[in-house]
This record gives sequence, structure tokens and C-alpha cells, in this order.
Amino acid sequence: MAIEAVGHPEAYKQAFFARDLAGTLVLVGVPNPEVRIDLPMIEVFGRGGSLKSSWYGDCLPSRDFPMLIDLYLQGRLDLERFVSEKIGIEGVEEAFNRMERGEVLRSVVMI
Repeated sequence: MAIEAVGHPEAYKQAFFARDLAGTLVLVGVPNPEVRIDLPMIEVFGRGGSLKSSWYGDCLPSRDFPMLIDLYLQGRLDLERFVSEKIGIEGVEEAFNRMERGEVLRSVVMI
């Protein structure tokens, strides 16, 4: 499996060729509406597998967000473990630097 999380055609092509034969490529990066991708059709055919995109994890927000909120309120969905730190607005630039260095997963800005 390969995941393209940038939404850039060249990154998508790299991910396409990096996946195993019959593997899956998932596009989660939102591309610019103007960009196009050029892949040899024989490679798409010959490599098999799946090419798909994932929008909000393929959920239906009107159905799934209320369910996720209920799970959180019941204490069955631990969102805190996805938060590395809580920061003020003045700490955003440094939080991006820490994220780029791989020191944090997600910083939540508290206003």
C-alpha cells in the first residue's frame, strides 16, 4: 500500500510506482483542481491493484460526525491521544517547526 498525502501529481506518480504489484494507492492529499496526471495505461493495467481517493476517510459527515461525537462523549473515543500539545496562537510558528522536525504529531491552538 502507498499513500499520497500531498496532492501533487509527481508525488502521486512516485507512490503509484512505489507500491507492490496488485497493491493499493490511496490519495488523501487534496490536489489543485487544475492539475492532471499522466500515467502509461499499460502500467495501470499491468500493475493491477487499486487506485482510490479518500475524502474525510470516506465517511459521510452528516452521519459519521454525530456518531463520533457521541463516542467521544461516552468516553469510548480517546481524542486526547492524538494531541501532542496545546498551544496559544503565539506558538504556531514554533509548533510548525517542531512538527517538521518530527517532535510532535498534532498541536492544537487554544484561542
